[in-house]
Amino acid sequence: MSAFALVLGAGAVFSAPAALAQSSPVMCPGYEKAKTTLVGERTGKKVQKAFEFYNEDQVDEALNILYEIDPSEDFDAAYVNRFIGNLLAAQEGKGSKALGYLNQSVEPKVLNDLEHSQTLKLLGDLNMQENKYTDAIKWYNAWMDFTCKEDADVYTRLAQAYYEAGQLDKMIEPADRAIALYDEPNKNPYVLKLTSYYERKMFPQTVAVAEELVRNFPEEPRWWTQLGFFYLSVEDFEKGLSTFEMAYIQGYLKKVNEIKTLSQLFQTNGMPFKAAQILEKHVKSGLLEDDADMLASIANAYHQAKNYDKAATLYAKAAAKSSDPEHYRKQGTLLLVAEDYKGAIKALNNALERGVENPEKVHFTLMEANFYAGDFRAAFKHVQEAKKDRSLRRNAAAWEPYIKEKAKNRGINI
Repeated sequence: MSAFALVLGAGAVFSAPAALAQSSPVMCPGYEKAKTTLVGERTGKKVQKAFEFYNEDQVDEALNILYEIDPSEDFDAAYVNRFIGNLLAAQEGKGSKALGYLNQSVEPKVLNDLEHSQTLKLLGDLNMQENKYTDAIKWYNAWMDFTCKEDADVYTRLAQAYYEAGQLDKMIEPADRAIALYDEPNKNPYVLKLTSYYERKMFPQTVAVAEELVRNFPEEPRWWTQLGFFYLSVEDFEKGLSTFEMAYIQGYLKKVNEIKTLSQLFQTNGMPFKAAQILEKHVKSGLLEDDADMLASIANAYHQAKNYDKAATLYAKAAAKSSDPEHYRKQGTLLLVAEDYKGAIKALNNALERGVENPEKVHFTLMEANFYAGDFRAAFKHVQEAKKDRSLRRNAAAWEPYIKEKAKNRGINI
């Protein structure tokens, strides 16, 4: 914001008459340009001397001269106060002091129209700089009321001031006016509008603004990812996936959470194989950690894709890193589905040895694996353990005579 003070600095004090001759500072209906007022001779000499110091970058010397002036005319006093305020506004840490002089310069309403309008706008900018957002709103509105002009930058600053003042609902109108007035799309009013809706949890409206940002600034990666996340907030997972996938194709997804989100969206939209491939690719690239949790996530995706062998292999790798009994249990269950009974038995026993939760369920799976492997004695032993779980008791009891019969047919005494 300090740049605004510099733009409307002391030089504007002396350019006023020339600028006034070129264009009208006021666009109100029926406005008639008033005669330009000039400072008196005595004040003018000192002002000129101060300006010479200013041109030599001797701002303190210029200010000392201006402080000594004691104008008798209202216009001269307002003019000098404006000059002092402009000089102070350009100095670091002097914003509050500058506001005092600038306020005094506009209160009498005796400045020439151009000078008055410039000072009103500067008061808005300077109050923003000093975190006096309610005052900034007042002065921006005063500038618009006085000039009857609409300025995209002023509307954008006004929306920002409403945001900083916590008046989120009032941000939309000035943001919309700014969007309409800019010759070329400017992201700032869009972002302010989006922020207003998002912080008020108006997610459908947030999505609509995010869509506009992508349409107007398609080369900016973050608008794509933000739009994708906003689609998730309204549970539009199909559009969320298409947005993230387009961003991925363009090389915009660089962060771990973005790649993970894309993978999750593939799974949510019924494409678990693609989800697994995305994760594997970025584990190999080094973006994603090659740790037990990531390996288990990839395994889960392959499991959903019914690629049981690959899923089991990955759970085995995860288990080797974590010694998590749950990883062994999942490995064993998948090996059973893949008809690798010996591998399933080994993995499931590893799960039991490491204290897996709900061991009776693992015993039930071990009963199946041993049964299909032809080890009926082991199957019978595990079915007894499985019956200890209430929820499994009926199923386990149904297997018990079947195991005995199969063993008897093979001449095996249980």
